[in-house]
Order: sequence, then C-alpha cells, then structure tokens
Amino acid sequence: MPIRSVVFDVGETLMDDTTFWGSWADWLGVPRHTLAVLVGTVTALGQDNAEALRLIRPGFDLVAERQAREDAGKGESISEADLYPDARPGLAALRAAGLWVGIAGNQTARTAELLADLDLPVDAIATSGQWGVAKPDPGFFARVVDWAPGSPDEIVYVGDHRDNDIIAAKASGLRTAHLRRGPWGYLQADDPDLKANADWQVDSITDLPPLLS
Repeated sequence: MPIRSVVFDVGETLMDDTTFWGSWADWLGVPRHTLAVLVGTVTALGQDNAEALRLIRPGFDLVAERQAREDAGKGESISEADLYPDARPGLAALRAAGLWVGIAGNQTARTAELLADLDLPVDAIATSGQWGVAKPDPGFFARVVDWAPGSPDEIVYVGDHRDNDIIAAKASGLRTAHLRRGPWGYLQADDPDLKANADWQVDSITDLPPLLS
C-alpha cells in the first residue's frame, strides 16, 4: 500500500533530550552527568527512564514534581536549539512529497503547546497527555490511526525505541521506521525483535522522503 501519513515520536527522534534531562538534574540538585549516567543505566536494564529520577529521590512523584516546577517558574521549555538539525528539513521534505505529517509522543499537553510554538512544517501535533493514553498501550496507536489519514498500513510511525515505538506500532498494524539515534536507538539498533518489526531503519529523518514517497 502507498504511504499516506508519517507520524513522529518526539524525544530523541525530533528533539535532543539534553535540555530536558539537564533541567531535571538541576531541579533535583545533582550534577547533569550523574543523571545522564543513571538514565543510561535504567535504559540498559530495560526500565522506564523515569526510574532514574526515583533513584535520586525515592518516592519521586513525576506529576507532582512537574507541577512544582511550573509553580516555581522552572517548567518545561523547548527551543529551536533542542531540535535535531535534520528535524525541520526532514519534516518539510516529507510534506513536499505530498505526505501528511504528524507528531505524537509520550509527552505532556504543555509539550504540545511548546512544539506548536516552533511552527514546525507538520499537519498536526498531539501528545499522550492530551489523549490520556501513552505508548506502548495499543490505545495510543488506535488514536494515531483515527487521527492520521489512511488505513494502518498506510501510516508510518517513526521512533527510536524498540518497545514503545517500533514493536507497539507494528502490533497495531502500522508500518514502522526505526531511527538509529539517542541512547535507545543505538543500544537497540541490532536487536532481532526490533529488526523483525521495523520496515525501515535510518540514521536521519532526511533519509525518509525518498523511501516513503
């Protein structure tokens, strides 16, 4: 089937998470390198990356801490500098090829607002915070299918994470592109389960337009 829509994950797909994790390290009062190593460690163990925050502060409540940061004027922020260099030109090239382009990841509703402020060349933006369901829950990808034009096999989901992005999207009938980027993207790149579920594997978003158009 021809591809009609391409939907992108956010963290370590379109956006470099250095600022994101650095801001959490600053909030928790630990060196940025310490948190970076802990995130890498829990990733290698197959755990949710939020576990790195709980190692620093046992009983860490992510929702409550996010609100505390907002109340303190140190909430979420995203700037052009946080985007990977290939994000904007890659998205624009996909749209120029006639494809519908969306962004949908496991982020807060506030992240959707911040991404919208960047005026990216996309048709729509959504987050798990807005939808009330997060990857790898099949309900997240059911929302993607309802949201993006085309049947499931006409929609490509692009991400860096084996379980949350590639395997979960494939199980919901979507086609998948694994982006070899970020801790998860590199660590899991040669994993047999990932390769069995990825229709394409690329090193850059700009590799996608000639493959999908």
